[in-house]
Amino acid sequence: MEILKFVFLILIFLTSAYIGISFAKRFYIREKELIDMRRALQIFEEKIKFTYETVPDVFYDISKVINNEIGKIFGNASTYMKEMTSSEAWEKACDEANTALTKEDLITIKGMAKMLGKCDLDGQVSEIKLMEKFIDTKIEDAKMERNKNEKMYKTLGLTFGAGIIVVLI
Repeated sequence: MEILKFVFLILIFLTSAYIGISFAKRFYIREKELIDMRRALQIFEEKIKFTYETVPDVFYDISKVINNEIGKIFGNASTYMKEMTSSEAWEKACDEANTALTKEDLITIKGMAKMLGKCDLDGQVSEIKLMEKFIDTKIEDAKMERNKNEKMYKTLGLTFGAGIIVVLI
């Protein structure tokens, strides 16, 4: 009976620790997705400057290079551009995304829809550079938020688990 109680207490502690780590991981994932978005924008900028490929083709290429939710946004937008305008496709792909990005991050990223296919080459390049600056600001915010909250959630999960064990003993 004591062994069963001990195993039960260990399971409670491990579950609590896992929950704390899961909450903390969201901050890491958000930062990584923002960095991947910046990388995708850099690829987009280079491709439209030097290859003169269409936007759907460039977005498809980006989706193959970036293998996470950010890549899926570009892949879905590429697919939707066959049925609707570039800006509508981008917004729809952003709305359907299952990312760790905040609403504010998504609003910033959706802002790119305003320039897709509506500017000449130089206009698009300058809009992409502006978007990269916005994303850089978001990355800095994500780093600060991660540094502030990641350790707290991990510690909170461990402490909560230890507290439950103390109460049950």
